Amino acid sequence: MDTLSYKTVSANNATVTKEWVVVDATDQTLGRLSSKVAKILRGKNKPSFTPHVDCGDNVIVINAEKIRLTGNKLTKKEYLRHTGYPGGQRSMTAEDILAKYPERLIEKAVKGMLPKNRLGRKIYTNLKVYVGGEHNQEAQQPKVINLDDIK
Repeated sequence: MDTLSYKTVSANNATVTKEWVVVDATDQTLGRLSSKVAKILRGKNKPSFTPHVDCGDNVIVINAEKIRLTGNKLTKKEYLRHTGYPGGQRSMTAEDILAKYPERLIEKAVKGMLPKNRLGRKIYTNLKVYVGGEHNQEAQQPKVINLDDIK
Protein backbone atom coordinates (compact mmCIF):
# COMPACT_ATOMS: atom_id res chain seq x y z
CA MET A 1 0.00 0.00 0.00
CA ASP A 2 1.40 3.37 -1.01
CA THR A 3 0.55 5.92 1.68
CA LEU A 4 2.07 9.16 2.81
CA SER A 5 3.62 9.17 6.23
CA TYR A 6 3.92 12.40 8.16
CA LYS A 7 5.98 12.67 11.26
CA THR A 8 5.49 15.39 13.84
CA VAL A 9 8.82 17.05 14.50
CA SER A 10 9.26 18.21 18.06
CA ALA A 11 12.06 20.65 18.84
CA ASN A 12 14.43 20.14 21.74
CA ASN A 13 17.29 22.11 23.25
CA ALA A 14 19.78 20.65 20.75
CA THR A 15 17.76 21.50 17.64
CA VAL A 16 16.50 24.98 18.60
CA THR A 17 18.05 27.98 16.83
CA LYS A 18 17.91 31.07 19.00
CA GLU A 19 18.60 34.58 17.72
CA TRP A 20 19.02 37.99 19.34
CA VAL A 21 16.58 40.71 18.29
CA VAL A 22 16.28 44.39 19.20
CA VAL A 23 12.91 46.09 19.65
CA ASP A 24 12.54 49.87 19.93
CA ALA A 25 9.79 50.87 22.39
CA THR A 26 9.58 54.49 21.23
CA ASP A 27 5.91 55.54 20.97
CA GLN A 28 4.69 51.94 21.24
CA THR A 29 1.61 51.10 23.32
CA LEU A 30 2.59 49.06 26.40
CA GLY A 31 0.19 46.14 25.98
CA ARG A 32 0.64 45.72 22.25
CA LEU A 33 4.43 45.84 22.53
CA SER A 34 4.39 43.41 25.46
CA SER A 35 2.19 40.85 23.74
CA LYS A 36 4.38 40.81 20.64
CA VAL A 37 7.57 40.59 22.71
CA ALA A 38 6.06 37.71 24.72
CA LYS A 39 5.19 35.93 21.47
CA ILE A 40 8.79 36.27 20.24
CA LEU A 41 10.20 35.16 23.62
CA ARG A 42 7.96 32.10 23.61
CA GLY A 43 8.80 31.24 19.99
CA LYS A 44 5.23 31.28 18.71
CA ASN A 45 6.27 33.21 15.61
CA LYS A 46 8.44 30.30 14.42
CA PRO A 47 7.23 27.28 12.47
CA SER A 48 9.19 24.98 14.81
CA PHE A 49 7.26 26.09 17.93
CA THR A 50 7.07 23.43 20.59
CA PRO A 51 5.04 24.26 23.72
CA HIS A 52 7.27 22.53 26.28
CA VAL A 53 10.65 23.84 24.98
CA ASP A 54 12.29 27.26 25.19
CA CYS A 55 12.47 27.81 21.43
CA GLY A 56 12.02 31.59 21.36
CA ASP A 57 14.54 34.32 20.64
CA ASN A 58 16.39 36.58 23.06
CA VAL A 59 14.78 40.04 23.00
CA ILE A 60 16.42 43.37 23.80
CA VAL A 61 14.00 46.27 24.34
CA ILE A 62 15.52 49.76 24.12
CA ASN A 63 14.05 53.21 24.90
CA ALA A 64 11.81 51.83 27.67
CA GLU A 65 11.17 55.33 29.00
CA LYS A 66 9.37 56.33 25.77
CA ILE A 67 6.56 53.78 26.11
CA ARG A 68 2.95 55.00 25.76
CA LEU A 69 -0.08 54.23 27.90
CA THR A 70 -3.48 55.14 26.50
CA GLY A 71 -6.37 56.83 28.27
CA ASN A 72 -6.00 57.51 32.00
CA LYS A 73 -3.80 54.46 32.63
CA LEU A 74 -0.75 56.59 33.40
CA THR A 75 -2.40 58.01 36.53
CA LYS A 76 -5.09 55.40 37.32
CA LYS A 77 -3.29 52.05 36.81
CA GLU A 78 -1.87 50.75 40.08
CA TYR A 79 0.77 48.09 40.62
CA LEU A 80 0.51 46.28 43.96
CA ARG A 81 3.25 44.52 45.91
CA HIS A 82 3.50 43.18 49.42
CA THR A 83 6.45 43.44 51.79
CA GLY A 84 5.56 40.22 53.58
CA TYR A 85 4.70 41.93 56.85
CA PRO A 86 1.17 42.48 58.18
CA GLY A 87 -0.29 45.58 56.55
CA GLY A 88 2.60 45.63 54.11
CA GLN A 89 0.68 46.13 50.87
CA ARG A 90 2.23 48.92 48.82
CA SER A 91 1.00 50.44 45.57
CA MET A 92 2.54 52.62 42.89
CA THR A 93 0.89 54.17 39.86
CA ALA A 94 2.23 53.61 36.38
CA GLU A 95 3.35 57.25 36.35
CA ASP A 96 5.48 56.71 39.47
CA ILE A 97 7.06 53.55 38.08
CA LEU A 98 7.74 55.22 34.71
CA ALA A 99 9.50 58.09 36.49
CA LYS A 100 11.54 55.91 38.85
CA TYR A 101 12.08 52.54 37.08
CA PRO A 102 10.93 52.81 33.42
CA GLU A 103 12.13 49.34 32.46
CA ARG A 104 9.91 47.65 35.07
CA LEU A 105 6.68 48.56 33.29
CA ILE A 106 7.67 46.50 30.25
CA GLU A 107 9.17 43.71 32.36
CA LYS A 108 5.99 43.32 34.46
CA ALA A 109 3.71 43.41 31.41
CA VAL A 110 5.72 40.78 29.52
CA LYS A 111 6.12 38.56 32.59
CA GLY A 112 2.34 38.50 33.04
CA MET A 113 1.94 37.19 29.48
CA LEU A 114 4.32 34.24 29.91
CA PRO A 115 3.41 30.82 31.37
CA LYS A 116 3.35 30.62 35.16
CA ASN A 117 5.71 27.64 35.54
CA ARG A 118 9.40 26.67 35.30
CA LEU A 119 9.44 27.21 31.56
CA GLY A 120 7.95 30.70 31.90
CA ARG A 121 10.60 31.66 34.45
CA LYS A 122 13.33 30.36 32.12
CA ILE A 123 11.90 32.23 29.13
CA TYR A 124 11.69 35.46 31.14
CA THR A 125 15.49 35.43 31.54
CA ASN A 126 15.77 35.92 27.75
CA LEU A 127 14.32 39.45 28.04
CA LYS A 128 16.62 42.47 28.47
CA VAL A 129 15.07 45.93 28.88
CA TYR A 130 17.14 49.13 28.73
CA VAL A 131 16.48 52.80 29.27
CA GLY A 132 17.90 54.78 26.35
CA GLY A 133 19.13 53.61 22.99
CA GLU A 134 22.26 51.78 24.21
CA HIS A 135 22.49 48.15 25.29
CA ASN A 136 25.23 45.75 26.42
CA GLN A 137 24.59 42.96 23.91
CA GLU A 138 26.53 44.22 20.88
CA ALA A 139 28.69 41.06 20.95
CA GLN A 140 25.63 38.93 20.09
CA GLN A 141 25.07 40.97 16.89
CA PRO A 142 21.31 41.38 17.35
CA LYS A 143 19.12 42.23 14.41
CA VAL A 144 16.62 45.09 14.61
CA ILE A 145 13.02 44.08 13.94
CA ASN A 146 9.87 46.08 13.39
CA LEU A 147 6.99 44.94 15.59
CA ASP A 148 4.42 46.07 13.02
CA ASP A 149 5.47 43.12 10.82
CA ILE A 150 4.56 40.60 13.55
CA LYS A 151 0.92 39.62 13.88
